[in-house]
Amino acid sequence: MMKNKNSDLITMIENNMENFSKGQKLIANFIINHYDKASFMTAAKLGAEVGVSESTVVRFANEIGFDGYPALQKELNKLVKSKLTSIQRMEISSARIKDSNVLKSVLLSDMEKIKATLEEIDLESFDNVVESILKAKKIYILGVRSSAPLASFLGFYFNLIFNNVRLVHTTSVSETFEQIIYASKGDVVIGISFPRYSMRTINAMKFAKKKGATVIAITDSNDSPLTENSHHTLTARSDMASFVDSLVAPLSVINALILAIAMRKKEHVYSIFENLEKIWDEYGVYESKDKGQRYK
Repeated sequence: MMKNKNSDLITMIENNMENFSKGQKLIANFIINHYDKASFMTAAKLGAEVGVSESTVVRFANEIGFDGYPALQKELNKLVKSKLTSIQRMEISSARIKDSNVLKSVLLSDMEKIKATLEEIDLESFDNVVESILKAKKIYILGVRSSAPLASFLGFYFNLIFNNVRLVHTTSVSETFEQIIYASKGDVVIGISFPRYSMRTINAMKFAKKKGATVIAITDSNDSPLTENSHHTLTARSDMASFVDSLVAPLSVINALILAIAMRKKEHVYSIFENLEKIWDEYGVYESKDKGQRYK
């Protein structure tokens, strides 16, 4: 039995190969060579793929130290999130989604992710995040690559609610640290990243925590490397089995966070938007057919 599941799963399987039965070796070799595909297979499907029974797959999971196949599959998913290349992601999505049914498949998948997020998200953590943001002296928001639009969306609305928000714009690692150099105790740093996780975001959160800031992670699970340096974590399901990241559920969580903050500062927000409406009218910010109707 393997002693340390936190090590690289593939290395552990390779090191224990001689202890496996003939059927278990078939499973082990498939996982080693096709871990990207194995992570999305049921025990029955994996067994059929290599020519063994479903019960053999379950016993294999137990043999290497897991409490059943779902626990092994979870570990495989963690491995995939950090190692799956864009090409591998495209291959998996091609196998899961038929060309003639892309729209329906994607929309149904996004619906499932929102449902799963609702069932799994920690409501106490959500409330703690709201409280931390409301008390913050300064709020830093960081998200790069595919998470940059999420950070921009959050930053746009937070800038309407607060006057102490800094959206960290970066094109290099050094710029990230330069923009959060003054983060300190009483400040909040919000880091947003989903598989494949950005090292720039991870290191910035580590730096901010060392500086004494309250660090908030918005990521896909509690197994995400962002959680190692966060005080609070908001999780939302994302789909990494495609070269295009599905960030529907994360955006929904961010939307809820903005609304929760706005409701706590209702009078202030009302006053801000009342003033903005006058400014928008005066400077013709929005095209309108008449005085009472505006179009973005």
